Amino acid sequence: METYLLDWVSLLLRWAHVVVAIAWIGSSFYFVFLDSSLTPPQDPELRARGVDGELWAVHGGGFYHPQKYMVAPKSLPEHLHWFFWESYSTWLTGFGLFTVLYLFNAGTFLVDRNVYDWSPAAAIGASLAFLALFWVVYDLICRWVGENKGAVGGDAIVGTLVLVCVVAASWLACQLFAGRAAFLLVGAMIATAMSANVFFWIIPGQRKVIAQMKAGLAVEPIHGQRAKQRSVHNTYFTLPVLVAMLSNHYGWLTQGAHNWLVLVLLMLAGALIRHSFVVRHKALVQGRRVPWEYALGGTALLVGLAIRLAPAPQLAASAVAAAVTMADVRAVIDQRCALCHNAQVQQKSVALHTPELIRQHAQAVYQQVVVLKLMPLNNATQITDAERALIKRWFETGAPATGP
Repeated sequence: METYLLDWVSLLLRWAHVVVAIAWIGSSFYFVFLDSSLTPPQDPELRARGVDGELWAVHGGGFYHPQKYMVAPKSLPEHLHWFFWESYSTWLTGFGLFTVLYLFNAGTFLVDRNVYDWSPAAAIGASLAFLALFWVVYDLICRWVGENKGAVGGDAIVGTLVLVCVVAASWLACQLFAGRAAFLLVGAMIATAMSANVFFWIIPGQRKVIAQMKAGLAVEPIHGQRAKQRSVHNTYFTLPVLVAMLSNHYGWLTQGAHNWLVLVLLMLAGALIRHSFVVRHKALVQGRRVPWEYALGGTALLVGLAIRLAPAPQLAASAVAAAVTMADVRAVIDQRCALCHNAQVQQKSVALHTPELIRQHAQAVYQQVVVLKLMPLNNATQITDAERALIKRWFETGAPATGP
């Protein structure tokens, strides 16, 4: 019953997390598009009111006319909408899901003793440190380098330093944690920095602007500049975070010898593709060529990864010579899988302690053990590639109940 209740908690948290993440990422994408698509207002009245840019758009049967004021309007409107709960809700539901799935089961999901042999408590502490330390280092980089407007190529320096930090964190996570957990943790680490940007800089900066306006003081532009910087960073982080989060469903990504490099290249591909769309909006407004080469570069990285990670072809003759019987398959499953899938313990309601049950769940076994390589979890029972290949041949020849 406890496992069943945890499954419900996991489902509801995952559902909520996806919903609010869609809202947050959607607003991030929209406002980056909006900022890049604004044109100087033609109406003298708008310019006199302090409007710096405008956009006419049509959607859902209506026309919209958003306007941006630089640094702030001359007077505060009565109704002002704030965008922050999307960010906070995404982080809170994500951390709740991480707690339920990983921290409560650290010995199973965080620790892979073949990667690094340590206690669940130490793994929990280290995982939380990843979330906090990356934010601290990233924030220092932004404040020390990113705000120095006089530095030539300041944004490029910030981007390079942040990339180095992400690469180092990816390598270290993959040396300490189970592959699936390492990928997820790096994504959560970057997502924490995204939400911290909103909590510590974007919203407080906007509140200071409003406080200055209410007090009749001149608005300091630095608050808007900081908020803009962190907001742009957040939109570049979105696709890398998403691919890191989704990757733990694919064992062939997370379990390789150089899994940290796979993770870095996946995230880099996402950032390049996102950059292509960010600069596309401004290029269209300014009548310049759309720099699709960034998207093509990201796509090329993905294609290269797909080719590099493709399984080696097997000779047909060897498959025929090595016909597989149920006895062969059962010997592997009894040793590698039945510990968690037997008459007494049926993880995910799957039992594999009889030939009939093995055949009944043949599709699931093939999917989890051969295709995704997610099971055994963290390869706790040390299944070999040869044993995975044996199950593959058995399933692809019809999952026979007996020998040939």
